[in-house]
Amino acid sequence: QVQLLESGGGLVQPGGSLRLSCTASGSIFSIYAMGWYRQAPGKQRELVAHITSGGTTNYADSVKGRFTISRDNAKNTLYLQMNSLKPEDTAVYYCNADTGGYYWGQGTQVTVSS
Repeated sequence: QVQLLESGGGLVQPGGSLRLSCTASGSIFSIYAMGWYRQAPGKQRELVAHITSGGTTNYADSVKGRFTISRDNAKNTLYLQMNSLKPEDTAVYYCNADTGGYYWGQGTQVTVSS
């Protein structure tokens, strides 16, 4: 079992920045890859960014050049640095851990609005 706890969401103006954090606990040795997903009202959950245990990253086209995913293995923490935020980035953001099965955090709300 893996437990994930997200933090760092909030309200930000367009063009602003936020950093999301996700701290993992439990059977963290079994985690192969981690990622951030988001779900906006009325839309399906979508992949935002993904990082493997080896450090390989990939991003949704809509966030490339604006968002950066990283992980601190010593702190068992995953980050998502979000810059140049747009209103269309508004969503609940979820942390995900892949052990062969998927684990999810509870989600953190990000609202981009003036």
